[in-house]
Amino acid sequence: MEFQRALNLLSLAKKKSVFLFGPRSTGKTFLINKQFPKAKVYNLLDTFDYGRLARRPTLIAEEKTPGEELIVIDEIQRLPILLNEVQRLIQAGDIHFLLTGSSARKLRKGGANLLGGRAWQASLFPLCFSEIPDFDLLKYLNRGGLPHIFLSDDFREELQAYVDLYLREEIQAEALTRNLGAFARFLDVMALQNGEELYLQGISSDAQTPVRTVENYIGILEDTLIGFKLAPFAATRKRKAITRSKFFLFDVGVVNTLARRGDIRPKSELFGKCFEHWLTLELRAYLSYRRRREEMSYWRSTSGYEVDCIVGEDWAFEFKAVEMAVERHFRGLKALREEKLVKNYAVVSLDTRRRKVDGILIYPWREFVSDLWGDVLLK
Repeated sequence: MEFQRALNLLSLAKKKSVFLFGPRSTGKTFLINKQFPKAKVYNLLDTFDYGRLARRPTLIAEEKTPGEELIVIDEIQRLPILLNEVQRLIQAGDIHFLLTGSSARKLRKGGANLLGGRAWQASLFPLCFSEIPDFDLLKYLNRGGLPHIFLSDDFREELQAYVDLYLREEIQAEALTRNLGAFARFLDVMALQNGEELYLQGISSDAQTPVRTVENYIGILEDTLIGFKLAPFAATRKRKAITRSKFFLFDVGVVNTLARRGDIRPKSELFGKCFEHWLTLELRAYLSYRRRREEMSYWRSTSGYEVDCIVGEDWAFEFKAVEMAVERHFRGLKALREEKLVKNYAVVSLDTRRRKVDGILIYPWREFVSDLWGDVLLK
């Protein structure tokens, strides 16, 4: 099976040079080969390419052919010194670069030249609804969206290998600490608390790790796109809002493995958690791929009302893995609606048909993601 990715790098790279970042195994190299089949690619994971350019960075200019419009450098964080040559060539002529990596952290920490605004930044995420033919929700909630894992007959083994070899070792190397056990405990705790509010003291206690170290680890997860914060919506006046962010890891399958969940079964509590996580990831990927500027947030009042996701001033969503959404599922949306800060309100559920109850839209999940990726929902 071949996936048609939703990120259109071609249109971006025609306008300007681009940094493309994303966790390993999201398919950056495949995407480049698919969308730029004739482009010259320097792969810094290749010993030959790495050795040549490490000894002589000016080879990029010397090997540039007349009329060449784009050059790709894969895994640029392995040789940040090349960015000086990249900037020189961008300034000198009509050439764009596509620069990929799994993290901007190594570049920033090493004081690398980030081209001073001469390149845009894009991110590649795990597979989304629009990229998977005949999308099977239960399959996705069990496997997640890393392409090679989604297709594998041994997806649990593949997920475990990914967690052990990448998250626990390579991300650990980013942490610049010798305490492998502390980082492993921290990851396990973050998986168990995925989608919950960030209580640093509680995470510190559960992971047996100082709060300052926890803050550093969270920064590493954000920098490497392994996790992200969902900011609180704090503009409400009638009801005081909680001001802590929530934190999500980047892939449903990875969370399942770290949290040792086993099979995700319909109608279970874990199914509901995975359902909310997946829909949050879909919205995040859509906004990024479409270059939308709306902020994502969540709302929770000190009195206990909650809304799972708010997108700009356009939509407030509650995600409920129930076969029929009823009035008790709307409490948070109705409370937020009293503030008159958001235009539209919806519950995304397992309902089979769209309907409205007291002005709240009941959105069947498949219809919701179809409208989202069809650019119908956000205009």
